[in-house]
Amino acid sequence: MIKNYIKYFLPLSIVLFSTLTSCKKVFEEDNYIAYFGGEILNPQDKFILFMKDNEVIDTIFLDKNNRFMHKFDSLAPGLYTFKHNPEYQYIYFDKNDSLMVRVNTFDFDNSVVFCGRGDEKNNFLMELYLKNEADRSLMFDVFDRDVKGFEKNIDSSFAIRKSFYLKKKAEIGWDENFDLIAKASLDFHHITKKEIYPYAHQFRTGENIRTKLPKNYYEHRKEVDFNNAVLTNYSPYIKFVSSMLNNVALQSNTQDLNENSLENNITKLNITDTLIKSEKVKNVVLNNVAMMYLLEDQNMYNNQKFIQRYLELSTDVEQEKEISEIYNSVQNLKVGNKLPKIDLIDSNNQVYDLQTSLKKPTVLFFWTTPAESHITAAHKKAKEFKAKYPNYDFIAININDTDSKWKNAIKKHNLTSNKELHAVDFEALKKQWVITKVHRVIILNADGTIKNGFANFFDVNFEESLK
Repeated sequence: MIKNYIKYFLPLSIVLFSTLTSCKKVFEEDNYIAYFGGEILNPQDKFILFMKDNEVIDTIFLDKNNRFMHKFDSLAPGLYTFKHNPEYQYIYFDKNDSLMVRVNTFDFDNSVVFCGRGDEKNNFLMELYLKNEADRSLMFDVFDRDVKGFEKNIDSSFAIRKSFYLKKKAEIGWDENFDLIAKASLDFHHITKKEIYPYAHQFRTGENIRTKLPKNYYEHRKEVDFNNAVLTNYSPYIKFVSSMLNNVALQSNTQDLNENSLENNITKLNITDTLIKSEKVKNVVLNNVAMMYLLEDQNMYNNQKFIQRYLELSTDVEQEKEISEIYNSVQNLKVGNKLPKIDLIDSNNQVYDLQTSLKKPTVLFFWTTPAESHITAAHKKAKEFKAKYPNYDFIAININDTDSKWKNAIKKHNLTSNKELHAVDFEALKKQWVITKVHRVIILNADGTIKNGFANFFDVNFEESLK
């Protein structure tokens, strides 16, 4: 992938970086000047955001050619984020790096490529991220396997990516600060799957596999530094902690195996308070627990009781504000409410009004092209349920893809058994329907009112929602 883009970098890189990356350039010990530039193909906005720990450091505007260049007079080495709505990616800066990025928004993650001083480390992170995402998209059926089959699969996958990591580490020769980030991306992806497996297996198959796990199954937890502030907002770390908390809560409350219950989520808050001593890390994890709970549970009393405990433990005012906004959005999706109006189009680019078009109870499910295995799995489930419950309509809604990418995917996967719609404004959809993950399913009554705003095809109890 990277080689394919290098040739496009050359004209721009020569102009922007010829005076910045010279081998003869000598930097003083106290000089932390860094440069960040690049090009955004098919931009969705006229700017990018440069961020550290979810806080905007600079807003960098594109020129008429959709290019940008920014000088940082002092930029501390470490992990940053660049965001071009609605997408983002990480970028790592060492002292005096001069980095350029090229991105095509039509295929954001797969098109990201770096050039300049510090490019090798960042291209490695990007390649490892894509390998992890490809691996994640294949995990649906793996969680159904017995313990031996599951561990054999993930150990084999880990060995391949570890070999890639060790090879690049030897070639590039990065320092221990960057290695913390690189190894986190490698290791947390692996052990997150181990944490997910027990409850995902039970969720999908109905079998409680916990008594069959090897005695050393959770040994990896001993190696995790839960108070490392460097990783606070790094998604591989956050995903692991969230999955581990789910697992521990379900083990603690043996009579309640619902990971989204009030009791289990208050347990998660309490475990976080006990386990994590770093205030910064603790607040981020508490915020993540709160968001996940509010997105899954819509009982007003439970929400209020949960929020009360969350506010007792959180010390971050801005995060508390964010949680309150999500809480309000969730209340609009209560049973009996009308679904907020969102602009949708069909494959002929005709506006599709849900409220006026519904003829019978309807199931809305979602898909996006990066989650390719989910496309097949979700449409298969819809076909099965449609045959069993003909009184229901099933509508597939594509999210976060361009119009052309959506239509190409319909042809590629031969998606003809359901009504296929596309969200015109994904940000509006995400905010008003609170769509934060592709597995979400919304069930509507024939009159357009909400029957279940937070269902999941792959829940073993999903059919109960259709009866």
